Amino acid sequence: MSSSPGNTGRLLWAALRALLVLTVVCGVVYPLVITGIAQGLMPGRADGSEITANGKVVGSELIGQRFDLPLKDGQETADPDLAWFQPRPSDGLGTNTVNTQYELLVSGATNLAGDNPKLVDSVTAAKAAVVEDNSVPGHPVSPDDVPADAVTSSGSGLDPDISPQYAQLQIRRVAERNHLGVDQVTKLVDDHTSGRILGFIGEPRVNVLQLNIALRKLVGR
Repeated sequence: MSSSPGNTGRLLWAALRALLVLTVVCGVVYPLVITGIAQGLMPGRADGSEITANGKVVGSELIGQRFDLPLKDGQETADPDLAWFQPRPSDGLGTNTVNTQYELLVSGATNLAGDNPKLVDSVTAAKAAVVEDNSVPGHPVSPDDVPADAVTSSGSGLDPDISPQYAQLQIRRVAERNHLGVDQVTKLVDDHTSGRILGFIGEPRVNVLQLNIALRKLVGR
């Protein structure tokens, strides 16, 4: 069956009108309505769950960040600043000039098998570093006490939280480096430990950035 030029024109005009209507509704009206609802009901989350300190945005409670010393001459990877609580590793999808720890253009898990030599070597090295960094005179850390999140990255590679066990493992080192009492730092960790959502979803967790902001205030006083 052939179509006359008039019928073809009407079909094209109908298709164009549908395209314009859908573009306006789905590309303009719907995003504006959803954005308005989000800003009205949960403005903090709609703006990225920003965390502020001294009136300045210092990060998001949803994205992890590292706490490192300044790079030294010839150094490619900065050493962790052991005066602060440290996050879990962030291996993500690997590192290169534009894809570094906690500054990932593409985030995700390494997807390495449990017996992959690269993963085994990474976990072994990370565990040794955690034991060395957190052992203080009179209180050595046992490798058996190192939790899994201290030596492995999360599925996203951007986890802002650590387990209460990893936070507690760091207490003596943080207290010593900041000339604080262990009980002071322990209370700080307890105050910033969140339980399971609704009492049964997820695991207890500690947001590292919020904990370090509170630590800064404590040290400042």
